[in-house]
Parts: sequence; C-alpha cells; structure tokens
Amino acid sequence: MPVFSYRATTLDGSVIEGVIEAADERSAVDRLKNSGVIPLQVSSPKEGLQKKYRFRSLKSDVLTFTTELSALLSAGLPLDRSLNILAEISEDREMKTIIQSVLKSIREGSSFSDALQKHPRIFSKLYVNMIRAGEAGGVLDVVLDKLNEFLESTKALKDHVVSVMIYPTILMVSAGVSIIVLLTFVLPKFSTIFAELGGSLPLSTQILLTVSNAIKAYWWICASALVIGWLIFRNYTKSAAGRYQWDKLKLKMLGDIVRKLETARFCRTLGTLLKSGVPLLQALQNSKDVIGNNVVAASIDSVASGAKEGKGIAEPLSQTNIFPQLALSMIKVGEETGQLDTMLMKVAQTYEKSLNVAIKRFVSLLEPVIILVMGLLIAFIVISMLLAIFSITDLPF
Repeated sequence: MPVFSYRATTLDGSVIEGVIEAADERSAVDRLKNSGVIPLQVSSPKEGLQKKYRFRSLKSDVLTFTTELSALLSAGLPLDRSLNILAEISEDREMKTIIQSVLKSIREGSSFSDALQKHPRIFSKLYVNMIRAGEAGGVLDVVLDKLNEFLESTKALKDHVVSVMIYPTILMVSAGVSIIVLLTFVLPKFSTIFAELGGSLPLSTQILLTVSNAIKAYWWICASALVIGWLIFRNYTKSAAGRYQWDKLKLKMLGDIVRKLETARFCRTLGTLLKSGVPLLQALQNSKDVIGNNVVAASIDSVASGAKEGKGIAEPLSQTNIFPQLALSMIKVGEETGQLDTMLMKVAQTYEKSLNVAIKRFVSLLEPVIILVMGLLIAFIVISMLLAIFSITDLPF
C-alpha cells in the first residue's frame, strides 16, 4: 500500500508531520480527518521531496495558502485562528510577513477581502473579489475551495506549456551555440590556411569568411544591436498601442492556440466567479483582467455592454468573431437552461484539453522545422569549407 507524507494541525493549533499508509491521496485525507486532525498537505514521498527542493515563488505560495486556509475553515476554525496557524507554518519569510499583515488588519477591524487588497502584487483583483463575494454570502470556505480549484487548473495549464517547450528551447540554444562556435573559432583557423595557400575561393566560402570576420571583429556591435533591439521591442510592447499590435500579430500567427487558450481562461474565470456569487457585470470585468491577449480583452467590453442591455453574453460573444463556435453554442445552451456557470466550466475543461492537444501538435511540427533549419545552416558552413579545401588542392568534389 502506498505511503503518503502529510502535514496537519490539531484543533488546538499544533502542527504535526508524519507518514500514513492509504490506497490513494483521497483515502489518506479521509483517514487523517477521522483521526481528529486537520490535513493541510498530503503528498507522496517523491512529490514531497520535489516540493522541498523546488524553486519557491510567491505565486505557488498563494496556491498553498489557499489550499491550507480552505482546509482549516472547512474544519470549523475561525478565520483569525486559521491565519495565525498559517503564519506560523509558512516556510517563506515574505509570505509569512504578508499573512501576519493580513491578520493584523483583520484584528483592527478590516474585512478579509480589504486586508488582502492591500497586497495587490500577491493577491489579484480576481482573488480579492471572489473572497469579497464569499464574505457577503457567508460561504468563504466554499469560495476558497473553488479558488483552489481555479489556481490548480491554471498552474497545471501553465506547467504543461512550459514542459512541452523545454526541448525546442534547448534545441534552438544548442544549435545556435554550435553555429557561433563554427563561425568564430573554427572558420578563422581555416581562413589562415586559405590565405597562405592562395587561390580563389568559392563564392559561398567567401561569404562565410566575410560573415565570420565581421562577427569576430565587430561582435560588440552585434551584441549591442541585439540588446538595443530587444529593449526597443520590449518598451514598444509595454505601450498600449504596441502591446495591442503585438497581440494582434500573435492572434494571426497562432490563432488556433491563442483562441483556445483565452477561451479556456475566460470561461473558467467567469464560471468560477459566477459560482461564487459574483454579479455578472463585475465577473465580466474581472474575467477581462485575466485575459493575456489585449485584442481578446478589448472584445469583452462589447460583451459587458450587451449584458447591460439584457442580451446575455452568448450573442455579444458571437459578434466578436474571436471565440470558437462550439464554445458559443455551449454558452448559449447554458443561458437558456439557467446553468451558465456550470456550462462555462465545461467549456473551460473542453478547451483546456483541446489546447493541450494543439500545443503538442504545434511543438511536434516546430521541432523538425528547427532541426531542418539549423541542419541546413550547419551543412552550408561545412560544405563551404570542404569546397574551399577541394578547390585549393585541385581535387574533384
């Protein structure tokens, strides 16, 4: 039977750690609850080791904070006591300070959402508004549970994109380094030999030697041009007009992937907000804030206007010509049946799966293209060198 490591707290606030045997993670959680403790984190030993040595970030700490706070509140502990426990067990010093600040604000009379709003770098508008809706409806533990699901699904999607792009990135970097080494270290040695032997060189070799000598003599100009070009591009894309044009170009070049990504992100955010009791217009505004593409985000303004006029969201969304037809049909059915929030979550699940397939297909096409292009460049360099050698020694190629 598998063994799981766990971290839990007793009803008096003491934190305990240990291992437990169970068929799966859910069974381990149930066994811990039946033993009279509140499980905060349950994982296999391998996962626990990975989490111990992983690079920590405040974004991942927010997910941990949400998971543990949801568990404590669901067990019946009051909010201030739960936050006090989380402040004591937090492994990150900055996160510990933030939790203590939130707890201090609550004890001074602020609401939980207002206390979180003082830390916008850590807790987004979406997070704060969902907490505010949970406070208003007296279902904070339920909202935290939905927030936890939302953060986990978002993290899983991001991790998937990063994982599939690791190999193409390594491939491009290694091939680029190989070409630079050939041009700056190998070719200059051959150029000395060619100069001593004399004779005319093939045109391709002359071009290659010119490029090699230029890189070797003016590498600092090339490096400066690249840095300046990157800075100009970054500053341009930071401006409103530049970011919009860049997002428009991405939508044209990677239309299928961008549409599926933004559809999944928009529908999951809006569905989670509506399930948590956030009003539709406010939920639309919050959903707009989490969309990464400005072209898609701008279209949500017309959706909000249509919702104000009583048109719902399916018809205004169809007029944007951005969201896929299947998603629009499912959203329309959700409005007609009065289950818009549930249908939005189903749309998000559908397009998250479809996005994973699209990303894998894109990477599977990208990898051979990178190999082909880099292979042709390296082959051109090698063949040019061989042509020069054979021309000088009067050997047929």
